[in-house]
Amino acid sequence: MVRWLLLLACVLFAGSAAADESESETAPKKELPRGGTTIFPQYRLVGFCGTPGAPKLGKLAGNLGARAKTIETYAAQYAGDRKALPVFELIAVVVQESPGKDGKSRRRVTDAVVDEYLRAARAAKAILLLNIQPGHSDFLTEAKSFEKYLREPDVGLALDPEWSMTTSKQTPGASFGRTNGKTINEVAAYLSSLVSSASLPEKLLVFHQVNARVLREENEITQHAGVVLVKSVDGLGSRNSKVKTYNALAKGTPAGVHAGFKLFFDEDTKDSHRLMTPAEVLALSPVPEYVMYE
Repeated sequence: MVRWLLLLACVLFAGSAAADESESETAPKKELPRGGTTIFPQYRLVGFCGTPGAPKLGKLAGNLGARAKTIETYAAQYAGDRKALPVFELIAVVVQESPGKDGKSRRRVTDAVVDEYLRAARAAKAILLLNIQPGHSDFLTEAKSFEKYLREPDVGLALDPEWSMTTSKQTPGASFGRTNGKTINEVAAYLSSLVSSASLPEKLLVFHQVNARVLREENEITQHAGVVLVKSVDGLGSRNSKVKTYNALAKGTPAGVHAGFKLFFDEDTKDSHRLMTPAEVLALSPVPEYVMYE
């Protein structure tokens, strides 16, 4: 009798597990803020970056509702034959000159800050990107510290290699950091696993590149299911200088990686230079699909 009951329990458990697995496989994917589960070619991404208490790092701070309206105005100028999808790029891991108690030379924003920015992004039907400046930590460790947010359908990642220090002797700001294709693949694989396990729409992974030195072995970057890769060229200065940097760095972009471009309200307008217009940005080749203002 006991044996029969045990066999019956096993059969019932197996049937329940199979049903759960079937439901998981057929569960509809969550959608992006403005609909759908794929980012390109439906959308062009346009946004601001920043973090609280550090105005030099961008304008995405203070009255986020007002910032959202400004971003919407910029995004409309870039949409063209696509839909505009605004982006809030919160610098969630901020590099520090001082190594700090753990020697990592970085500061994570609190959950309260991320919650505030996520609420504002959702009110604007925008994507929230968590930007990582790892200092003496590493990208994957820092990304995993925000996993509960990355399991949301409207939260992605941005990596800043110039702030990834390769030795303990490097001081952030005194020399450029760098990363490589293998590291980007590790982060992409991690995001891909979250997309699969939580039935998420495509997840955005941006890596910023200010010059050729900050990214090595770029040709090793590969595609990962559910992850959209964007290389944002972050050259500073006049229009001619920025276009030259863009053209040079775009040549090394691996197949399947989308084009991005960054503009700087302060650095790009020094010495009587002016900010590039949306028409000038859209005249670049390849045409940027992600445009970020700092």
